[in-house]
Amino acid sequence: MDELRIRVTLFDQRLELMEDGTVLRSYRVSTSRYGAGERAGSLRTPRGRHVVRAMIGAGAPAGTVFRGRRRTGEIYTAKLASKHPGRDWVLSRILWLSGTEIGKNRLGAVDSMRRYIYIHGTPDRYALGTPASIGCIRMSDEDVIELFDMVSPGTVVNIEE
Repeated sequence: MDELRIRVTLFDQRLELMEDGTVLRSYRVSTSRYGAGERAGSLRTPRGRHVVRAMIGAGAPAGTVFRGRRRTGEIYTAKLASKHPGRDWVLSRILWLSGTEIGKNRLGAVDSMRRYIYIHGTPDRYALGTPASIGCIRMSDEDVIELFDMVSPGTVVNIEE
């Protein structure tokens, strides 16, 4: 099997898992409601070439809640959500991205990893296919678990308009 790559298109709100230019899987996602941008504090989704730097949550049940990249011991439910309105839910799996383009998405005020930019699961109640996140790339729990099991650290992730 040749090297797998991920392509995220902001315009289409799609994430594609590719091999040799062939799309193996295509998923609806949600990127930043504020659009594209690389600066720290912008709450925007960074563009350019990234790699999966770390993978968090292997074997966790679907709906596992993460805060600060650590399991909280909770499983997401509507009841739990009602106790924490406004929480930005990070569920099931985390693919933590690191930019590879110095000055664009790596180092200084544009460092994607220091901005904690992830591909992660989100509750079913959040719409996918439209920009709604605060910088990260949200996927359904089922989809992020499937993607997580198919990629590895170092997988290239291109985020484009």
